[in-house]
Amino acid sequence: MRIDEVQRQRDAALAALDAVDDAAALEAWRTAALGRASAVAALLGQIKAVPADERPAFGAAVNAARQALEAAFEARRAALEARALGEALGSDRIDVTLPGTLPPRGGLHPVTRALRRICRIFADMGFQVYQSREVETDDLNFTLLNTPPHHPARDMQDTFYVTDDVVLRTHTSPGQIHAMREHAPEPLRIILPGVVYRNEKITARSEIQFTQIEGLAIGEGITMADLKGTVENFVRRLYGPDRAVRFRASYFPFTEPSAEVDVSCMLCGGRGCQICKGGGWLEIMGCGMVHPTVLANGGYDPDRFTGFAFGGGVERVALLRYGIDDIRHFWANDLRFLEQLR
Repeated sequence: MRIDEVQRQRDAALAALDAVDDAAALEAWRTAALGRASAVAALLGQIKAVPADERPAFGAAVNAARQALEAAFEARRAALEARALGEALGSDRIDVTLPGTLPPRGGLHPVTRALRRICRIFADMGFQVYQSREVETDDLNFTLLNTPPHHPARDMQDTFYVTDDVVLRTHTSPGQIHAMREHAPEPLRIILPGVVYRNEKITARSEIQFTQIEGLAIGEGITMADLKGTVENFVRRLYGPDRAVRFRASYFPFTEPSAEVDVSCMLCGGRGCQICKGGGWLEIMGCGMVHPTVLANGGYDPDRFTGFAFGGGVERVALLRYGIDDIRHFWANDLRFLEQLR
């Protein structure tokens, strides 16, 4: 009879569970059926009073009843949760065909993209990339490039001095000396990209640090015509075959003869604007034939070898390519600006 009572209590609890219809009622049922004051707890407390020969069967029946009630409770809770979720989805439907929300992604800086494009163009013309250091000796930055101490050309570039004879490079040209001394007397064709530093006033056209790329070609019989052809091919591949190019005579201590290279302004179409200072042209690089003194300092015989060099700012190239009117945007790290140019 004791086991029959266990089964009766179990069946009554299961019948009550079938009528449970919400989470609050389910919790009340759990307390009544499985809590400390429940019928199951009372039956467990009676085990000690059961005769010894009946105690194993009675205890097994009580444990089986408790396990059945616990399993039924979990099943009912899962059913109620599933129903609640279905009701929520029914009132707030999800269109599973809509695209998901993508996490934000980074991208290449516009100067990096411009630099890579420039390097690809010159790579097609047989130039190799040569990296050089950003902190240089005064000799490599100036003297060996035909700009000895007290030379007036040093005033062309306001310099950041680390010590009396160590500087932050003002151009990538010191890399020319490094490269020439590594390769002389073999022919040489390289480009030298990197960041340079000048103590200048920050404006829409100039910064105290910027990215420069320089080119150098040395061999026998190289002429100014080779330089012009290389530069014109580069400009038209970068800006389009119809882009106007002009060379203006200029002066650089490390080249002779020297020239500035201008392209017609893309921002204003040659009408004049803030970037081109109203002239319709924008300077993109300087160039010239390598000075014999520089060739000799690099280990080449100037009576046998000639060469040309060119160099310009990558930010200036990006200004034209992306139609940007202020060079300061590139170093401000404003994500609103950078995300527009991905």
